[in-house]
Amino acid sequence: MKTNSLFTTKITLILLMVSSFIYAQKIDRKALVDRHQVKVTSVDTLASLSIGNGQFAFTVDATGLQSFPEHYQGGIALGTQSSWGWDRFKNPNNYTFNLTNKEYDQYGRKVPYSVQIKTPERQKNAVNWFRENPHRLQLGNLGFEITKENGQLARPEDIQEIDQHLDLWTGIIHSKFKVEGSLVKVQTIAHQNQDVVSFKVTSDLISKNRLQIRFRIPYPTGEWKDTGVRWEGDFNYKSTLKKDGKNKALVTHQMDSLTYHVDFKWDDPRTKISKKQAHYYSITPENTSFSMSIGFSTKTTKKNLPSFSQTLQSSTENWKAFWESGAAVDFSKCSDPRAFELERRVVLSQYLTKIQCTSNEPPQETGLTYNSWYGKPHLEMHWWHGVHFSLWDRSDLLKKSMQWYEKAKHKAFTLAKRQGFSGLRWQKMTDPFGNESPSSVGSFLIWQQPHYITYAELLYQENPSKATLDQYKDKVFATAEFMASFAHYNKALDRYELGPGVIPAQERFKAIETYNPTYELNYWHWGLQTAIKWKKRLGETPPAKWIEVIDKLSQLPVLQEVYLATESAQDSYTNAEFKTDHPSVLGTLGMLPLTQKVDLQIMRNTFDLVWEKWSWEETWGWDFPMTAMTATRLHLPEKAIQALLMDVQTNTYLVNGHNYQDQRLTLYLPGNGGLLTAIALMCAGWEGNTIENPGFPKDGGWDVQWEGFREMF
Repeated sequence: MKTNSLFTTKITLILLMVSSFIYAQKIDRKALVDRHQVKVTSVDTLASLSIGNGQFAFTVDATGLQSFPEHYQGGIALGTQSSWGWDRFKNPNNYTFNLTNKEYDQYGRKVPYSVQIKTPERQKNAVNWFRENPHRLQLGNLGFEITKENGQLARPEDIQEIDQHLDLWTGIIHSKFKVEGSLVKVQTIAHQNQDVVSFKVTSDLISKNRLQIRFRIPYPTGEWKDTGVRWEGDFNYKSTLKKDGKNKALVTHQMDSLTYHVDFKWDDPRTKISKKQAHYYSITPENTSFSMSIGFSTKTTKKNLPSFSQTLQSSTENWKAFWESGAAVDFSKCSDPRAFELERRVVLSQYLTKIQCTSNEPPQETGLTYNSWYGKPHLEMHWWHGVHFSLWDRSDLLKKSMQWYEKAKHKAFTLAKRQGFSGLRWQKMTDPFGNESPSSVGSFLIWQQPHYITYAELLYQENPSKATLDQYKDKVFATAEFMASFAHYNKALDRYELGPGVIPAQERFKAIETYNPTYELNYWHWGLQTAIKWKKRLGETPPAKWIEVIDKLSQLPVLQEVYLATESAQDSYTNAEFKTDHPSVLGTLGMLPLTQKVDLQIMRNTFDLVWEKWSWEETWGWDFPMTAMTATRLHLPEKAIQALLMDVQTNTYLVNGHNYQDQRLTLYLPGNGGLLTAIALMCAGWEGNTIENPGFPKDGGWDVQWEGFREMF
């Protein structure tokens, strides 16, 4: 009997293991993704669709190409951008970066910060030059020119019976439309290992010589926003066309600091390409079914450009591999009516962040679609762009952008040294080369400083090995060294303070007046603690200064049992101006684990006050996921759902999945990345959490199924 009992127990355990395995594999990922194929049936300027590979992206209108860039420039612009496509205007006035510096009294000494200066004129112009340069380029515009029967070119209103959809599982955009009754069918795809876009068009308009392909290279605007529609300029740029046999051509574009090449390859040798005017080329096909590939590169190569079918294979195979890897979450069993929309946002955000935010450098906030802030990355936003990749078990995509920090570290050392601090002071608004950009706000932000420690710790939690420690330790320790150096010892109060001379994540406070912002204080505490853990893991002795700063770091400022935004703003919740922008005080817990500096009851009081009193119409896209994360850690799951789906303009998710902010920022990728980070926390929880799906109500309406997520700290 004893043997039989043991045998039965073993069988039961095996069955349970098999059952658990089957349960863990239950999500039909293709069905999940296919539920949210994007469909477009009109010329909707906010419904542009993008394809890409993380290093390169190409955005199309309802025709499947970039036929009407002027019409779409106020919506989701029809961009062609890459991670390498940067140019720098000439500097005939020999502006030097030190002209952008202004000294501020900080800690009893003069500290130079690179800021926006109104006078004298030379310094003002120098600031503008360094903000504008380098700038990311719109590499080219590829569109149809369709001639109507009356000889006029078709306009957006002539595109009829539109039937377009983005197949997320394969990365293919299928487009159908009619012009004066004639059908045009288009497939558009991006190669996943090369900066190549391919398309196939079928239409009897080709045989009637009424459909041509136009390729134009716009001039850079040098402005905050560049949507790729400046066709005239006084720049001395040159574009040359070189034909290569019957089915290839090369356009070389020479600019101020960059020369790049555009390769063309088509399937029909009867196709003709000609130069129409400067930087403007016309491709005339002959067959009613025509395909072509266009590649962008800084190098000329004898390697054959992939054909349409080869690009199709690359896209299909790689997107299938992407969707079948990493985590997945399925809301199809939920009865709550909000679940489908939440699932749509989650699926589309994965697609968009994959094609826009996975290059070898931190992305700009508008990705590879159009320029905002001259195309420059903002390092404080890298948290929202990148953390979710680790939590979704796609750390390789986070690691790609972390390579940039190695390239940029000498610039970060130079910045810290110039200001009299030790270690690495990570830039705020920067570029591919790690240069600093002048900003009267950005130069005083500090919440990007511990981010590198966050990324490294996420990767260590995934692979807790000496190899991981050795790979990232130098920059972790140098980051911590700056943090300890920046904290100022107030002898009278026997404590370390942050500021004055800081602007918190909630950018509503004056740098010269602000000290001890709550979120940043807790982030300093956690960051230094984590750096000390890294020292101990390596068997090294932590610097005494780090320990002293942690032990004597100012307490989080409290007034009437509520955390203030900063200790210097006792009117944080009575001054209307201070109830706008990011409610970053919630990030003290939402973005960070519970530290000994945080009192949960006071944080709950703070959350309730912010929830009721904040001017939510004056927030940004990542504020809603941050709020949901705080609600989740406070065990307020219904509030977490409400935060993610709050009916506020800056929390709008368009038909293509983009997080819309306003007419200036029609897309905002930190919102998409933030949503994915929040969902991971709401599903998998955090270290020490014991509640299943802690971010979802237990009212029977949220039967959320997921697999593959990693716990957060």
